[in-house]
Amino acid sequence: MEPEPDHTKAAAAAGAGNRKHLAMLERLSKRAVILSPDSNSSDASPVTTFLSCFAAAKLAAESALSACRSSPEDAPSSLATAAAAIDDLDRLVAEASHSLPPYELRSALAAVSDLRAAHRLAASDLRPKKSFSFRNKSKAPNKPPQDPPTLPPPPPEQPKPNVQVILPGFGFRGRKDTTLLKDLRVSDEKDGDFTLTDLVSCEVHLKGKWRALYVHKLKDCRVFVGAVFGSVLIENVEHCTFVMAAHQIRIHEVRATDFYLRARSRPIIEDCSGVRFAPHALKYKGIEDDLRDAGLEEETGNWANVDDFKWLRAVQSPNWCLIPEEERLQTIEISDVQDREDDK
Repeated sequence: MEPEPDHTKAAAAAGAGNRKHLAMLERLSKRAVILSPDSNSSDASPVTTFLSCFAAAKLAAESALSACRSSPEDAPSSLATAAAAIDDLDRLVAEASHSLPPYELRSALAAVSDLRAAHRLAASDLRPKKSFSFRNKSKAPNKPPQDPPTLPPPPPEQPKPNVQVILPGFGFRGRKDTTLLKDLRVSDEKDGDFTLTDLVSCEVHLKGKWRALYVHKLKDCRVFVGAVFGSVLIENVEHCTFVMAAHQIRIHEVRATDFYLRARSRPIIEDCSGVRFAPHALKYKGIEDDLRDAGLEEETGNWANVDDFKWLRAVQSPNWCLIPEEERLQTIEISDVQDREDDK
């Protein structure tokens, strides 16, 4: 029997080593979840405990993103691990946001934002690259025809990243001119992460308690959300209305949109214009229980305390304002909305 080639042994060893590396990342990510800020020891301050948990989850995300580049064949698994670790970071920040000093909160949010950008870049690198060739169209009749040059074969097609990796959770995607309802209290899907993306002229009703909400590319929509005990991330939205209660709300690249909020921490906007704010104005049967269970039963007044991360001057940011009382919506009742759930 011929000895096994060295390159085969090396490939097998590399594959086994990468699987062990991914398993380590998953354990590290789970460890960050277990060590939540709520499990503070008597000897450590809440901020110290948070920073320790945050560092563990951040390391898991960074290591998984690094594995995407060092081991392309396992990149989809590494992307999924990185997405889970970044979601852990989001939840850690949301749970501790009301007790963190401003500097630590800003630093943590900036770190999460940078990791999400790196994750999107890594996911886009997995998409198949189109091969281009250039042909000289000029004719040379005096020269004998030559055989075309031999081109190297195109690189093997890489698997497309699953959109669930980029925007986690189940949700509504790619809809237009329709009313959408999801009641988590009667749904079999209990992970609590929900995504709204690529919606135009839709009305969305989300009842129950949600762990996190991701909103991306909405236009001319009305969105009503019960209680989010984690964070809400809203990006690339225009001419919409949101009514929701959440522990943390971040708004990025949004134009001409109204927010009716109840929040445990100050809403954060970045690269926005024409956004307006008013107090929470949503009602449905059981919302009081949902708000109480999510720790959002009390009105904090933070809906009027907005931080514009791109406006550092001492004067009021021109990018946001309060909605005049005479223009505000009255309390919106959605109890009678038909229980039609459609999340295909």
